Amino acid sequence: MKGIIIGTAGHVDHGKTMLVKALTGLDTDRLKEERERGISIELGFAFLDLPGGKRAGIIDVPGHERFIKNMLAGVGGIDMVILVIAADEGVMPQTREHLDIIQLLQVKHGVVALTKTDAVESDWIALIKEEVSEFLKGTVLEEAPLIEVSSVTGGGIELLKNTLADIAGRVDRLVADGPLRLPVDRVFSVTGFGTVVTGTLISGSAGTGDPVEILPRGIGSRIRNIHVHGHKADRVGAGQRTALNITGIEVEQIHRGSVVAAPGYLKPTYRMDVRLQLLGSARALKNRARVRLYLGTAEIFGRVILLQEDQLDPGKWTYAQLELEEEAVAAKGDRFVIRSYSPMRTIGGGTVIDTAPGKHKRFKKEVIESIATLEKGTPGELIQQALDGRREMTPAGEIARAVGIGEDEAREVLGVLESQGAVRRIEGEGQVYYASAARYLKWSEETRELLQKYHRQFPLREGFPKEELRSRKFGGINAKQFQLLLQSLEADGAVVAGTATVMDPGYLFEPGPELKNKIVSLVSKYSESALQPPSWKEAAAAHGLDEVLTAEVLHYLVRKGDLVKVSEDMYCHSLALEEAKKRLAGFFHSRGEITVGEGRDLFNTSRKFALPLLEYFDREKVTRRVGDVRVPGRELR
Repeated sequence: MKGIIIGTAGHVDHGKTMLVKALTGLDTDRLKEERERGISIELGFAFLDLPGGKRAGIIDVPGHERFIKNMLAGVGGIDMVILVIAADEGVMPQTREHLDIIQLLQVKHGVVALTKTDAVESDWIALIKEEVSEFLKGTVLEEAPLIEVSSVTGGGIELLKNTLADIAGRVDRLVADGPLRLPVDRVFSVTGFGTVVTGTLISGSAGTGDPVEILPRGIGSRIRNIHVHGHKADRVGAGQRTALNITGIEVEQIHRGSVVAAPGYLKPTYRMDVRLQLLGSARALKNRARVRLYLGTAEIFGRVILLQEDQLDPGKWTYAQLELEEEAVAAKGDRFVIRSYSPMRTIGGGTVIDTAPGKHKRFKKEVIESIATLEKGTPGELIQQALDGRREMTPAGEIARAVGIGEDEAREVLGVLESQGAVRRIEGEGQVYYASAARYLKWSEETRELLQKYHRQFPLREGFPKEELRSRKFGGINAKQFQLLLQSLEADGAVVAGTATVMDPGYLFEPGPELKNKIVSLVSKYSESALQPPSWKEAAAAHGLDEVLTAEVLHYLVRKGDLVKVSEDMYCHSLALEEAKKRLAGFFHSRGEITVGEGRDLFNTSRKFALPLLEYFDREKVTRRVGDVRVPGRELR
């Protein structure tokens, strides 16, 4: 079951860290500078044993506007929030910005803690409560309980704990069945152990010894040790804060914003399709505006490509594409925040819809409809759309990640689509891939068209070279997948696949009557010429073959075995070469070696032909040259 993570939010010096200490007994300000200045700079971490026995993780965020990016690195994985407002000051600028962030990230569960109540009069508290109530109207925390507390006297702390426990019981509890994903918020080294990363597991589970991948760099690693709330554990589940000791990676190779994930689960991307909401308090956002993207624990610069308008007005939403300057690691459904490049202000946020889109043309109705379907469509619609847009065969796991559903559900939906004839299943050698039926039909039709054109152009060739067909027509499919596709097409009667070539089922690589007569005459000519053959070009020209047919007929006769290439300009009839081999065997039986001159006489030919013949037999291991003579080769021993 999913654990619970509680985050703090609120203006600087409103008592967030003191409140966490009052709740847990733990001081989350660990840096010397934080203790000297009396303000939080970095994220702080603690745990809270709630009434009822459940242990929650707490992330204490800095409140100063200069450290908003640190605050954003902490709130991405929280389930509920404690919005801290000091009774002596009320709602302040970072209170508003933090609430904007909570709203954009859709953290729907929380409580408002009115701190420092020991420092003000009750009449003043009543006024601040009215202000807070008005401030929260129309937000995700409009119905959140407001608890008056004092971290100095302890007043209201137990009530706050009980309220947090009650809210935690209403937070969605999800089964952690997805692949491992942990956005990294801290990295450090421990003597004797090596690199340690910390973060909140937002999906899946992790166990000692499990292989992992560090993204976006794609570095393989393994989990050596696990700690949860300071105690060693063998396994950790989604919704829990954890520290993972990972092997084979240096501290310098990983940083806040990296993601520890199950190998092969996520693919880093420079481009994402999103639903983007602009805050009502922000200025209008122009197309291609440069922004700061906060996703998980990462901060990445990028540009907003507005797909439907030239300018997004305050309080409005739109579909957009983010073009990023560094690779991001995301999954469909992830929430994000954007801040203006300069000056740095939170201006909006939204939801990731597609992590692997192509570059879109703006103001295209079909583009918007496609994104809308991907955002809101049924699993069947999402899978169908994803496959329709792909030019390659895709495994079920990759399809599931693309549309943001579980792999088991994806397989079930794919089975239904296959039974409806909308999807083709391509399998073999323990591998299973899918393609849309329309894509598969297009592959089949275009392949047959290409083969038929090839056969018309080269009527005497056995078939289209297999590897050339893959590179020309199926460049996005690797060799193993291509072999499975050919097997499927062959089973459907669309092609005939040989060892090295592919043919159209209706193709018979035999010459027509007129060409056949010419070929028979040529073969007869070479048979009669024995070991004094004519030049192929001269013989072909004498039989009326044009330049293309000259090459094609030669290729055909060599493939059939009628003619054999002896040297670059010399072809002999295969039976003549067999006869020459027999003569050599008889010669070697009585004499142990042969010269070129003796070969000339033995073959009843001239030196012009005898030397290339002997060199041919050297290559075929019939003879072996030793100085100026030949002796029997391996084939005659």
